[in-house]
Amino acid sequence: MDQEKVGVKTPEYISLQFQLAGLGSRTVAFIIDNVILTFVMMIIMLISVLLLFAFPDISFMGMAQSYLIAFILIGVFLLNYGYFMILEFFWGGKTIGKKIMGIRVIQENGQSITFLSSFIRNLLLLIDSLPYYLVGLLMVFFHPKKKRLGDLLAGTIVVYDESSQSKQKQSAVEKEIQERGLTKESMTIDTWNLKSIEMKDWNLVRTYANRLKQLDVKDRLQLTEQVAGIIFPKLGLDWQNKDKQELENMLLIIYLHLKDEWEYEV
Repeated sequence: MDQEKVGVKTPEYISLQFQLAGLGSRTVAFIIDNVILTFVMMIIMLISVLLLFAFPDISFMGMAQSYLIAFILIGVFLLNYGYFMILEFFWGGKTIGKKIMGIRVIQENGQSITFLSSFIRNLLLLIDSLPYYLVGLLMVFFHPKKKRLGDLLAGTIVVYDESSQSKQKQSAVEKEIQERGLTKESMTIDTWNLKSIEMKDWNLVRTYANRLKQLDVKDRLQLTEQVAGIIFPKLGLDWQNKDKQELENMLLIIYLHLKDEWEYEV
């Protein structure tokens, strides 16, 4: 597995690191997606052929065939590009192939991919795929952030997905919370304030919880204060007069509250 990492700074000025997805993982994900697309297109073509010969006595058959062929061509085009664009936007930067390989597409600032970025990224898939995906492969291989042309223009990167890369990381968080004796009932949070939390806030808290034990003392304190300064005001919580241990515990309890709301992946 490629261990190259890239540092990003979120709009909230939080510094995060992501592990770049390697050429091998991206290639296998692309192959899986194309196998799925090929299978679907074969079914569409089979149904279309059956329709062409289902009503041989209909007049203006030639015109009907022309419309059907045009419909098939448009459908194939939309399927090829819509599959990647729609799934990446609505499924957190993942397609089926990326989900299986544990990778996803994000913005360069660490946020979820936008619809415009997904559109631009996949619109240029045609160029990246010529010839035989050679352009895209060479770009990913030589670019320091493993970007193909679509990534360059869309401002995106492909990284390993923390939530699916290793279930052990998630269990480590749960173990840490259990060892501290923390539960959701350890701290009451106003339900109305919880509604002010957005996906980017959950991603920030989840990333913090997953990486808490990996940081040294200095970085741990700095990140704890940064995250608390962003999340606590949204929840109406005071953090100015809390020590490091209290802040960590409060953030981990917040993680438990938000997990039930936002952690929908299996």
